[in-house]
Amino acid sequence: MRRIALVLTIALAMVLACAGVVLAQGSTTLTVPAQEQQSSTTGALAIDRCSSTKDGPPIPVMTRNLYLGADLSPVFAAAAKGDGPGIVQATTAAWQDIKATNFPERAGALADEIEHSEPLLVSLQEVSLFRTGPPDSITGTPTPAEHVELDYLDILLKELDQRGLHYAPVTVTKEADAENPGYTAPGVLQDIRLTDRDVILARTDVSSSKLQLSNKQMGNYATYASLPIGQTGQSIKLLRGWGSVDVTLRGQTFRFINTHLEQEGPLNAIQVAQGNEILNGPANTSLPVILVGDFNSRADGTGTPTYSNLIGAGFKDAWSATHPRELGNTWGHEADLLNTTVDFDRRLDLVLFRGGPCALDADVVGDELGDRTPSGLWPSDHGGVVATLRGE
Repeated sequence: MRRIALVLTIALAMVLACAGVVLAQGSTTLTVPAQEQQSSTTGALAIDRCSSTKDGPPIPVMTRNLYLGADLSPVFAAAAKGDGPGIVQATTAAWQDIKATNFPERAGALADEIEHSEPLLVSLQEVSLFRTGPPDSITGTPTPAEHVELDYLDILLKELDQRGLHYAPVTVTKEADAENPGYTAPGVLQDIRLTDRDVILARTDVSSSKLQLSNKQMGNYATYASLPIGQTGQSIKLLRGWGSVDVTLRGQTFRFINTHLEQEGPLNAIQVAQGNEILNGPANTSLPVILVGDFNSRADGTGTPTYSNLIGAGFKDAWSATHPRELGNTWGHEADLLNTTVDFDRRLDLVLFRGGPCALDADVVGDELGDRTPSGLWPSDHGGVVATLRGE
């Protein structure tokens, strides 16, 4: 099976490495930030799994990659070559795939997962926004496409509302934003624009006397890949980012952070640098931290060192704490989401915690045949992770 990531696949990363992708941190130089001294809370870490003698408030959380709906590597390969007809052909095919993987239908299954697990906080990745406009993106003066075709956040929120569930966005982090020309219907050539976002949702039906949210923060990583578009002088910034919020639940305060790191492959150095940035940035706090998302770093240690770097910085893993002898893999559905067997082969989606919470339980969702939509689509190419932590 192929690794289909949110904006790039491994195959795309190989294309980028061969086609002149540069590593950017305000320039074309890759710099790995030095590890800053961690806050004092790391010296008094909680145990991994909750003790039966503790009775702090439960903290149910969820992380879910929504999947943009297509493999974009042919689009980026054509863009790297500056191949105009190839860009149109690849973009047209990708748009057809995005329509076929039918997020409006998948959103119902995702909302069912949230309804069943009742998380207080939900971290979402690949919360795609697709817009169309005049087909001039490969000219010198492109007009940004603004007509909304698919807004994954709006679609999911409506599905939640139909179920009587009360959630609202707390942070919306804008990441990669690019458009290319393609046919949206026979004879209709338009620019198709993808804006990638990461989102934190929080329940709004919990009394303000029990739950307070403050200090909402968002940012893009200083280290990212940039793809030149042929010889046009234009490039696509493949931005990644994070969002965070400080949460006070029944008198106990912690920081909740959502992120989506660069995929593994030839761009490994970027992912490692981004992991260091989150340690030196939003996770560098005296507060207890719950750090969740799609890290694209295999938890079994066979991929990048990012996972072990996070564990080395004092984070515990909710899945490992509660299922120490189970793989808990979270990635591996086919790009068209129509596979009839589950062959997850790596654990990329994580709920990590440090400095106070402990883990009560964790579960992988979206990994059983019964989780599919009526037409046989999986909710995403990833499984999600639902975990219940507890303040100590």
